[in-house]
Amino acid sequence: MASKTKDTTIEGWFAGRLPDGWFTGPPSVTSDREEILVVGTISEPEYPEGADTAAIAAARRARIKRFREETREERMRIADEAEHSTGRKVAWGARCGDEEKIFTALAVPVMTRLRMRERQTLDTLVGAGVARSRSDALAWCVRLVRDHEGDWIDQLRDALVAVEAARAAGPKPS
Repeated sequence: MASKTKDTTIEGWFAGRLPDGWFTGPPSVTSDREEILVVGTISEPEYPEGADTAAIAAARRARIKRFREETREERMRIADEAEHSTGRKVAWGARCGDEEKIFTALAVPVMTRLRMRERQTLDTLVGAGVARSRSDALAWCVRLVRDHEGDWIDQLRDALVAVEAARAAGPKPS
């Protein structure tokens, strides 16, 4: 989730709050203004001897599903605590080998004021079967920019960090 930022305070809170043994290491904790996403790596299952790629993938998906079901109540309690203190929803996910599943990601409606040309572009993507709706088409466009303009987006993020640092170091309003 390259489009999200790290918040070390929240990351630390989850490191202290999550039960030992859930993940094989520290989880990835990213956040934006609306949501905190916690994704941890779970242990690999034991595979049958001679298991092929499909069998391994199926075993990993099953392990993730088991984790999701077995930890649901505790994840909900932890999410409630975090939401109460941060005002943000908490989404969860798990990774096992090459398989990753996000369980409860938030789909935030975005207020857009698209002009006709932009709407026509989205409609073209829908008509071509690239997306099911304008909303899906817009998400596709955002992913495309993220994937192909990663360095540029990273530069913008770094610049925003510098702006925040300058604001914090500047005079405080009275």
